[in-house]
Amino acid sequence: MDFEFSEEERIFQENLREYLQKTLRPKIKLIDNTGIPRDFIRDSSKYGIWAMPVSEEVGGQGASFVMTAIASEEIGRADFTMATAVFFLLESGWGYILDKYGNEELRKEVLPNVTSGKWFLGISSTEATGGSDIANIRTLATKRDKKYLINGQKMYVSGVMEAKEMGGGHLTLVKTNPQAKHKGISMLYVPTNSPGLNVSKLENMGRMGISTGIMTYDNVEVPERYLVGEENNGFYYSMDGFNHARVLVGAACLGSSEAILDMGLDYIKQREAFGSKLKDFQSIAFEASELKTRLEMARLLVYKTAWMLDHEEKYKDDIPTFAAMSKLVAPQVAFDIVKSVMMWMGAYGYSKDAMIEMAYRGIMSYLVGAEGALNVMKLIISKRILM
Repeated sequence: MDFEFSEEERIFQENLREYLQKTLRPKIKLIDNTGIPRDFIRDSSKYGIWAMPVSEEVGGQGASFVMTAIASEEIGRADFTMATAVFFLLESGWGYILDKYGNEELRKEVLPNVTSGKWFLGISSTEATGGSDIANIRTLATKRDKKYLINGQKMYVSGVMEAKEMGGGHLTLVKTNPQAKHKGISMLYVPTNSPGLNVSKLENMGRMGISTGIMTYDNVEVPERYLVGEENNGFYYSMDGFNHARVLVGAACLGSSEAILDMGLDYIKQREAFGSKLKDFQSIAFEASELKTRLEMARLLVYKTAWMLDHEEKYKDDIPTFAAMSKLVAPQVAFDIVKSVMMWMGAYGYSKDAMIEMAYRGIMSYLVGAEGALNVMKLIISKRILM
């Protein structure tokens, strides 16, 4: 049993951390106000961080999920608004699914543009009737003359404006056999600029640097080659994608919350009240020790799950449980850390100057949804351990 990163992983982590602290951290207020700068997306592509796990033949690194989790953690550490982390996990998690199940023509059309930072790639699954109840989606795709005709609506889709402005699209879950429930769902790649596809933006409380919106499909046509994998198997591909994406969510929460905790620890070491440093008050010192311990517990869980993903064949029966555990634990630990640090700092912590409120708003998105709400994670875990 070895808990150390390999030499390659350690060097990658150190170099990426240095790069992101110089190029991404200074931009987080800008990101929170106006979005992730397109020049950063393009320039950082030379580090191979977009869609890292996809094959080298389509521009990726063929990176392990441990390596990908390291990148996700460092992005969360640098941009604790979580916007860049969301962009990253979409490209990596769903780029991996397109590379794994997509046909050669589709892979070569889309993925080189994603890995180079030119196009955006996301997932479009949530509908007004329910976010995690994928089996009951209503968006319909009818096949005609080697094309699919799509009608329906998706809600709370990440990256709608990025895909519209940059190019690219979303892996979209549609019903191709409505009577078969989850066994009648297919996955189609749908370019956002397709005729008949209308996009509108929703305003969120946080994670402002990446858009969220509604996608309405009015007789949207896509060619047969945009079918990912086999028809009516889309539900299973999406579950595979969510398992991978949830680990990257957990890793980003590790980086974000550790950055905030470090800020908080520095603050209580310096700040005085009633003639003593805040660190010398047992109530604060004990809280800090518990938060640090919980953070390390979450880290062990997240990286164990990433390692299991890299040994997928051996652990395929356990991965859904551990991926849900990672998504259940890491965002809650991160949120508790941010809340506590804000309270240590008092009025300053509540101000925009401290920048902690950006992390507070961003991490909240992982509690309410984004790759599955916490109660859905509990449902997944309970069903699997009580089988």
